[in-house]
Amino acid sequence: MAYPDDLLSEQEHVVVHSHPHFKMLIFPTLAFLVTLGAGIWLAILAKDAGSPWNTVGLIAIAVVALVLIVWLFLAPLVRWRTTHFIVTTDRLIAREGVLKRTGIDIPMGRINSVQFEHGLLDRVFGCGTLIIESASDEPLRFEDIPHVEKVHTVIYREVNDNPYDDYRPGTQQQPQRTEPLPPQGGHPPRGDRRR
Repeated sequence: MAYPDDLLSEQEHVVVHSHPHFKMLIFPTLAFLVTLGAGIWLAILAKDAGSPWNTVGLIAIAVVALVLIVWLFLAPLVRWRTTHFIVTTDRLIAREGVLKRTGIDIPMGRINSVQFEHGLLDRVFGCGTLIIESASDEPLRFEDIPHVEKVHTVIYREVNDNPYDDYRPGTQQQPQRTEPLPPQGGHPPRGDRRR
């Protein structure tokens, strides 16, 4: 899902838009599978119970399984889907939440430094933590950013706004050569002076 264009300023363009890495959904998915398996196994056992208790047992198992699936699987899935990390040409945007929505915008001009870190597991999954130092007191940490090194480079390029260093995907830019200025005042350049 693209970031809504009506929330961007006139000349602002989205450079990176991502959700956290799917790595954060591994444990919720395992919890879903374990809950489903345990629920089926307990339902099979409850069927063998006496007449009124088998129905009560099946209802209790279904309610507990439903609560666990909502709490351990659906809530993290919705949290993942509603968390956005966006880099535009003007700012860095982070949004998360459904009922209680939180967000932060950092103008590119206020970013002092950009760092990333990723451990062995993060490197296997191709994600990491992005650390942004701005005019605020403490650095901001954004975890589970997919392709963190590429995002780091994109933010660095946007912050520096160097016209000779702009990266545009799909284009090859040749470095421009500058000619040295002619010597001023009739003196030869420093390297050509004789001692």
